[in-house]
Amino acid sequence: MYCSDNSPFRSFWMAGFECTDKLNAFGNRVDFLSITKHLELIDEDYNNLHQFNIATVREGIRWSKVETKPYEYNWTDVAHMIEAGKRNSIQQVWDLCHFGFPDDLTPLHPLFARRFAALCKSFVRFYKSINADDTLIVTPINEVSFLSWLGGETCGTSPYCRGYGWEVKYHLMKAYIEGIEAMKEEDDSVQILTSEPLVNMVPPLNATEEQILAASLQHEYQFQVTDILSGRICSELRGKPEYLDTIGVNYYYNNQWIYPEMNFLGWGDEPHDIRWRPLHDLLEEVYERYDKPIVITETSHPKEHRAAWMNMIGEECATVIQNNIPLTGVCIYPIIDRPDWDDLITWHHSGLWDIEIKEDGKLERVLHTLFAEALLQAQNNLNLLTRITNRSNLILSEELFNYS
Repeated sequence: MYCSDNSPFRSFWMAGFECTDKLNAFGNRVDFLSITKHLELIDEDYNNLHQFNIATVREGIRWSKVETKPYEYNWTDVAHMIEAGKRNSIQQVWDLCHFGFPDDLTPLHPLFARRFAALCKSFVRFYKSINADDTLIVTPINEVSFLSWLGGETCGTSPYCRGYGWEVKYHLMKAYIEGIEAMKEEDDSVQILTSEPLVNMVPPLNATEEQILAASLQHEYQFQVTDILSGRICSELRGKPEYLDTIGVNYYYNNQWIYPEMNFLGWGDEPHDIRWRPLHDLLEEVYERYDKPIVITETSHPKEHRAAWMNMIGEECATVIQNNIPLTGVCIYPIIDRPDWDDLITWHHSGLWDIEIKEDGKLERVLHTLFAEALLQAQNNLNLLTRITNRSNLILSEELFNYS
């Protein structure tokens, strides 16, 4: 099983369980840990991972369920999940805010950051009371870039605004950093894993200089969150380079866009559009900017193209590793299927396991065979690449030793 040296993760290949508890576009609360029955079937879900040598998962606490009254926390469900992780030898990486927050809060609320910091502190204290010796890896707020756009520009979730994208992003990052400070006060060994969209924004063909500059600016915006976290911009929010332990990037089939039309470049087009950039090229841009280990924290493809997408991911990971970029993991997200936030009847069919709803209401996990075969092949290829690389490095070391 491939796993890079000095990685804090038990396995290179990871599984993400959709855990959003957000308010959707209609103002309805969704709860995907319950909708997918992951909470109920967590032992089955974890046990299924072993056949793919997956020992690390992304999970979420569901803030709205934990804090039903201000500063009062119920960790019962989280304890249930932690114990399941122990039983099944699964390492859990925790999202503390995966798009959802309590009913009385929005990112623009004046007490949002204070409430979030208190939640973070309480979570670390609770976690350490159960797993005192474990290294805790946390994503404080998932996809700040996307959440600020969804809630601040398109009215897709709370605070249901237009034209407030930067304001929402700024306040989310204020909470993010204050949350890290609170966690570090409780336990300075806590590690931070970011999780932000990785995109490529390009101008139209035959673009004017103005269009080229506009698309370049849009491309640059994807780094605002990590720049704030590392203290490069908005220094008043107290970001620091040491808050970047591992850079997490989320990459899907529709992450390369033509601006301003917002049509996306097809990843499977042959030949590729000249503006298309392979994943390894985008990851190299991130690494050159921050010089930190990288995890692909989310990736998947809906329906019939799942296997082809995994083949591409495996090939791109091999290229990244050969280019000596410290890629420490890939998370299939979601690992089991999930419905649409705004249309709970429509399921995406994007997981390694689909869900079949039985007459008795049970949600049966159905393995997508082609996706599974592609994943196993990608794992085998990376394992082979690692053995060859290690052997070459050993030979080189011996030659240098003999020469000296």
